[in-house]
Amino acid sequence: MAREGIVNPAFEPSSPDLRLHPRASASRSRPVPGRPPSVCEEGPCGWGSFTPRALQLCNNPEGYLSAYSLLAVFQGIVVNGLVNVSISTIEKRFELSSSLTGVISASYDIAFCVLSLFVSFFGERGHKPRWLAFSSFMIGLGSLVFAFPHFAGGIYQYGSKLEDTCQLSGTNIANFSCNTKESSLSNYLYVFILAQLLLGVGGTPLYTLGTAFIDDSVPKYKSSLYIGIGYAMSLLGPALGYVLGGQLLNIYIDVPLQTSTEIDSDDPRWLGAWWIAFLLCCFATWLLIVPFSCFPKHLPGTAKVQSEKISETHHDGSEAFVEDRNIGKNFKDFPVALLILLKNPVLMCLIVAASTEALVATGFATFLPKFIENQFGQSSSYSATLGGLVLIPGAALGQIISGILVSKYKLDCKNIIKFILGTCSVALILNTVFVFSKCGNEPFAGVSETYNRTGKLRNLTAPCNANCNCLRSFYYPVCGRDEVQYFSPCFAGCTSFTVQKRKKIYQNCSCIGMPKRLLDAEEVPFEALAGKCQTRCTFLPVFLGFFFFAVVFTFMAVTPTTVAILRCVPDKQRSFALGVQSVFLRLVGTIPGPILFGVAIDSSCTLWDVNKCDIKGACWVYDNSKMAYMLIGISAACKVITILFTVIAFCLYKPPPDSSATLQKDTEMASAVHM
Repeated sequence: MAREGIVNPAFEPSSPDLRLHPRASASRSRPVPGRPPSVCEEGPCGWGSFTPRALQLCNNPEGYLSAYSLLAVFQGIVVNGLVNVSISTIEKRFELSSSLTGVISASYDIAFCVLSLFVSFFGERGHKPRWLAFSSFMIGLGSLVFAFPHFAGGIYQYGSKLEDTCQLSGTNIANFSCNTKESSLSNYLYVFILAQLLLGVGGTPLYTLGTAFIDDSVPKYKSSLYIGIGYAMSLLGPALGYVLGGQLLNIYIDVPLQTSTEIDSDDPRWLGAWWIAFLLCCFATWLLIVPFSCFPKHLPGTAKVQSEKISETHHDGSEAFVEDRNIGKNFKDFPVALLILLKNPVLMCLIVAASTEALVATGFATFLPKFIENQFGQSSSYSATLGGLVLIPGAALGQIISGILVSKYKLDCKNIIKFILGTCSVALILNTVFVFSKCGNEPFAGVSETYNRTGKLRNLTAPCNANCNCLRSFYYPVCGRDEVQYFSPCFAGCTSFTVQKRKKIYQNCSCIGMPKRLLDAEEVPFEALAGKCQTRCTFLPVFLGFFFFAVVFTFMAVTPTTVAILRCVPDKQRSFALGVQSVFLRLVGTIPGPILFGVAIDSSCTLWDVNKCDIKGACWVYDNSKMAYMLIGISAACKVITILFTVIAFCLYKPPPDSSATLQKDTEMASAVHM
């Protein structure tokens, strides 16, 4: 019964008091189907017979959670941080269009969708920590492959300098030609796709088998807290990725040539060393193979923990069917196992609710900086910083708070669903901040008003800059002394500039009129300053405050939803249920989310860029009010769908008849006696 002196806790009475409750004792002596692992599967931490005493300090849920959290952090750094930060640099370096880099971004989710069901199905009965060791290896390999094109692509050739001022001789377009021939560098697209596929393979076990292993190893009332901590740590990854990637972009792409290059980080031709962080994460992730490979199949005490749990599976006969037929042991059981989950109405309602929430979350994660930039007239970098300061702490705080609350009050499955309903309702109310915090558009020459009463609307070219031969693909906004924004110094007709305190000041601007306010000329010692005009809208602090709490309440539903999904399905199908959820989250949420938000934002564009090749490019100016209404419309619609399906899940859920309040109280009394 025992090996190496380890006593099986499943055969020890949990408390003398339990003998006073025959009903409870009967429940304990009858193990929940498929739950208690064999004691021989619990063991010391190590490799074979090599089990150092020091390693046993980590052979517990806390030790596993630490390793899990580190892997989640590095996975978030690479997938949701570094890839997003590096994508624009990769576009320029390897001459890829935005549509092709979109394919690169989507490749991760494609791999996740394809493999999620199979990994979660076969890994349920397997050695979950070793699956996480495999996950560590694949994430490291994907990071290494992602950095490979830098070394294979040769030295970066940055070309000739691009002037940003008005050049009457036409030097801005002297070397311009409409060349549609693809460079051989674009073939590295397939390497990036391969890297993303490998990262998808590595990420699949992490959020299916890794999460289920946490639920296996801790008492039910602690599960939400541990999962919440793990998920919160996964959100720390993107934040660190943005910081690390952003700092490394200040280093020249070919590091040995940094001192000899003629360009600096302010030059449009500058490209940063995007590849360094991928190499660092590769080796850091491979180090995590060591701890995951030494964990046993089940942590010590798992059998006792599982024997004390009371089933909360939705009472539709699926648990008995899975146990009687031993579903999940063979590959031929895959269709039946999948059908059982798809026919579970509570599970599917929770998955649909989580998917619509994921659609909103990924949409805002992608486009919140763009919204702040255009609504409140902030720079791109500052907007990205503000967006990160709202999204990352808000999401992490929401998941930790919900984990603590569910754990502290020992909420059962039915009450967890009620908790989800409450948080989503509050988040819906807080999302109305978009209606009350929208801002109007600032004056923009050639878009919302003419050039000092010359030229036409929706036309950047006017008599004052007609001879400057300006490039419409080079967007470098400047603010004139007339408090009007111009597309670039060239379109403002500026022929010279000076630099004061690292700030460009442009002079001799033929398109800029006199100050609108009654000021002396000496009080306005410039004609144009680099950057957008300072907005007169003051709603930014209000918007950030309300939206922060909207993010908190939105993510307060994430951990409880995961816990509810683990509770409402047969115990042998918990990992598989998370795999099904992962597929729907991506097909319904994370993949279409950025696309839907992008289409909505594009529909609010008032003026597009069309280059010399008549190819439609980026949007110049957006209708701020329309953008705000489009985003609140999508968000509100998704929130309503979430609430609707959560209500349906609450109404349909039926706990097992044996899972009565009496048994729950017995368990709590027994735990109290032990303490």
